[in-house]
Amino acid sequence: MNYDAQPAVVRRKESVLVTNKLLRNTYSLLAMTLVFSALTASVAMAMNFPYLGLFTLVGYFGLLFLTTKLRNSVWGIVSVFALTGFMGLTLGPMLNFYLSTPNGSEMVMQALGGTGLIFFALSAYAIKSEKDFSFMGGFLMVGILVAFLAGLGAYFFNMPGLSLAVSAMFVLLMSGLILYQTSEIIHGGETNYIMATVTLYVTIYNLFTSLLHLLYAFSGDD
Repeated sequence: MNYDAQPAVVRRKESVLVTNKLLRNTYSLLAMTLVFSALTASVAMAMNFPYLGLFTLVGYFGLLFLTTKLRNSVWGIVSVFALTGFMGLTLGPMLNFYLSTPNGSEMVMQALGGTGLIFFALSAYAIKSEKDFSFMGGFLMVGILVAFLAGLGAYFFNMPGLSLAVSAMFVLLMSGLILYQTSEIIHGGETNYIMATVTLYVTIYNLFTSLLHLLYAFSGDD
């Protein structure tokens, strides 16, 4: 029994070390991409970069496809920065719009604080509890697809009410995705820190923009 138990303990320790390394790599890369995204957003704001509209989706999905293809090479890191830098550029015009409204600075700070609070609280809960949230995968995939299609409908048919509902849906879905992705890292469902970083970055981006939209709508200026 001792001979069987010892390898099990060793395997457990090795698993913990691998998980901790994956978490460190993921959060380190995530922090760097967020800083880079903030820099590109600042450049876009200073240059009054135009709103890209649907080209945002083309650029995002194109760079996401590239990152997925390169995820196992050093070029995957370059692709991640290209993706997050591009998303920062798309954020610039949005921030300029909100900052130009009454109490715009306050709304941006509230959205930023809310995003940080949600992300760190849910990440900490998933890590500390070590609960397996893999059961949420199917629900989240369907929910995000429905919200995405609803968002396109709200955009094309100019439906503010539906757009507001989509923002609320994304806040809930992205919160669930934080739990799911963190759980996948802990339990071995996700072993590539580049793809884990991309997923968590997208949750933060969507949380921030959705909270901004909701705060703006309830401010009475929409």
